[in-house]
Amino acid sequence: MAAKKKRTPHVGNDSWVVIAADSAVDPQQPGGDPSLVTLRNPSTGAGSLYMLSSGDWRLFEVKAFEEDFHSWFVGQAVQRDGKLLFITPMDPLYLILPYLMKSGIEAQGKFQPADQVVMDEEFPACSRLLGCTRSLASLHHVTEEKEVGNLKFHRYSQEKTLSWLRKKVERTVAALKKRSISVGEGVKSTTYIRAKPEWDYSQEDYLRYAHGLISEYISEDLSKALYKHLELPEISSPKETEPSSKKRKLSDKSVEAEEDYTKFNSADFARKPPKKMTAAQKSLAKVDKTGMKPMSSFFSPKVKMEKK
Repeated sequence: MAAKKKRTPHVGNDSWVVIAADSAVDPQQPGGDPSLVTLRNPSTGAGSLYMLSSGDWRLFEVKAFEEDFHSWFVGQAVQRDGKLLFITPMDPLYLILPYLMKSGIEAQGKFQPADQVVMDEEFPACSRLLGCTRSLASLHHVTEEKEVGNLKFHRYSQEKTLSWLRKKVERTVAALKKRSISVGEGVKSTTYIRAKPEWDYSQEDYLRYAHGLISEYISEDLSKALYKHLELPEISSPKETEPSSKKRKLSDKSVEAEEDYTKFNSADFARKPPKKMTAAQKSLAKVDKTGMKPMSSFFSPKVKMEKK
């Protein structure tokens, strides 16, 4: 008697297919395993998923790429969830910045210690951001500092923040040019597309595109202030009004706290070709329909006549 074949087991929804930097999963780092935490997204203010390395030394952004009807083969098992997670290093100062800006308004310009500023009842894990190696060492880029004894106090500075963001934009521009990334209107996908050699972009094109990328990590008001600080001209054509950040969000989004992954469908931005007409439809299109009632008129509700 032939033995029945066993069905291939399915991997549960808690199994993910991930592309991560080596630094995110370095087993030699002390402090235990990396942990996924929900933190306030600096751009939207909503909860998004991030990852802190072992010991909270580094912060990583978690984004999802998703298309319908995809699955993975993991060893001898099938992973039904075909989404792909990207875990990339991120500057924790982006997430700390909104708390500094809020404190600057509420404290009316007073200096405060960082651990009393980076607090959030809704997202208590935000305090762990101060444990990152770059956090406390980078606060001087966006704040004025005052040292009393062994303690440091900070006060948010809009001027220093815009200068810091400008450097971020300039470094992004340099990276785009080095890798020959297309930054023009021809970019239909949010994934980077290498530009053709004959394409020639101005410095303004690169600055505008880089500004859109950086704007994904800051508030809308700060994005507008940065735009003016970069001395970019006012947008004239309707096509240019859509910043590069909105285009990129079609392909990779921060993983929202309410969902396991963000939703993505390449059909959202791919143009669908017009449907071909059948032979019967072509013949019907040639018929003279003058005086003919539409089919829907035979199914319309009857109107009741009032007696006079």
